[in-house]
Amino acid sequence: MPKVTDEYYEKKKQEIIDAAYRVCARKPVTSVEMKDVIAETGFSHGVVYRYYKNLDDLLRDLVIRINRNNRMSERLNDIVKGQGACEWRSVIRNVCSMLADYLKEAGIDLLKISNYCDMLAMSDPKRVNEIAGKIGKEDGSPLLELVSVMAGYLSEAITENSLKPKHSIEEIIQFFIASYHGIQTGYVLSNCYEAEQLQGKYDPEQMFSCLADAVISMMDAG
Repeated sequence: MPKVTDEYYEKKKQEIIDAAYRVCARKPVTSVEMKDVIAETGFSHGVVYRYYKNLDDLLRDLVIRINRNNRMSERLNDIVKGQGACEWRSVIRNVCSMLADYLKEAGIDLLKISNYCDMLAMSDPKRVNEIAGKIGKEDGSPLLELVSVMAGYLSEAITENSLKPKHSIEEIIQFFIASYHGIQTGYVLSNCYEAEQLQGKYDPEQMFSCLADAVISMMDAG
């Protein structure tokens, strides 16, 4: 039997992950089964199970790939480091503008998978925690990068400009991330669900501009 090269092995794994991506973009992750992915690959059961012993191991690699391919740390750092703490209003607006671009660049399929993963976390948190526990810190969610960078920058801005925000940094960041999730969900719905009340209502630039206004107001409560 010919020896399987590392390149061949990796190529097969990536093909299986590709198939899982397509399946998870079509149906909620909560209802995806290994047989769905196997059918999508066109491979035999034996071939797929040679690479992945169960669906959760496959989902782990899918999440890692998505996270690696959608980093925002470089763009975030360029914005934050490009302007000092005294330019905090501009930084907040630029970060929100970057997030609008980031959302559109990600594509609806990826955003659907993200939303479906949130549904899985709500319906089966133990399972999600077990999957997340197998993902290294360096491959964590890009949103964790956003939280870390923004929390540090806003703290510096408050100190440097003697601001007196009405809410704590933690509360502002929680509001920021909750709003991000809301905008993402609305954007996906407006693109996937043909309802008059949704169509054209979730323009990312407009929504993130509103978020920037809200965060600036919270920071500069006086």
